[in-house]
Amino acid sequence: MTHTVQRPVGDVREQVIRAADTLFYERGIQSVGMDAVREAAGVSLKRIYSLFGSKDDLIAAVLRHRSAMWDDGLASAARPTMTARERLLAIFDFLDAWFRAPDFRGCAFINAYGELSSGSPAVSEAVRAQKDAFGEYVARLVAEAGAPPELAPQIAILAEGAQTTAAIAGTPAPARQARAAAQTLLDAASANARHGTD
Repeated sequence: MTHTVQRPVGDVREQVIRAADTLFYERGIQSVGMDAVREAAGVSLKRIYSLFGSKDDLIAAVLRHRSAMWDDGLASAARPTMTARERLLAIFDFLDAWFRAPDFRGCAFINAYGELSSGSPAVSEAVRAQKDAFGEYVARLVAEAGAPPELAPQIAILAEGAQTTAAIAGTPAPARQARAAAQTLLDAASANARHGTD
């Protein structure tokens, strides 16, 4: 007599999310059917649909997973001993390492938005939430660095643009270029503060 080992729901859910994330990121969301997710995850369609009511629900879960990965990446690049300025520049060091990964295909959020935004409010909402959270992270560091608040969206745009440019160009160079631009902005803000100018 054989016994079937029942894995905890959380483990199975995570397994499906990770499999879908890999497929969606490599091939694009629309080109990946649920059968491909089933095969990659090794989980039946019935079980997948018991965990996620629809493909849209699975996509939203994958984007939340990606958001956590992004946050972990930023956290790993910013050591506690760093100044706020150093942590801002570390964003671009994190991007440089990520751009060198063999599976780098650009920003998963921008990719998902480009594919699905017109037909999926849930995707649009998830993408905006992630971009807003990143903007808030940059704004906190800019404030801690004593730089003017208008610098925050400028630095965030440099990071966002670097991701798209690196994916299209197939080179990690945009991370270094964006880092240099961010450093110039921070230096100018610091010089203005010293001289009491705006």
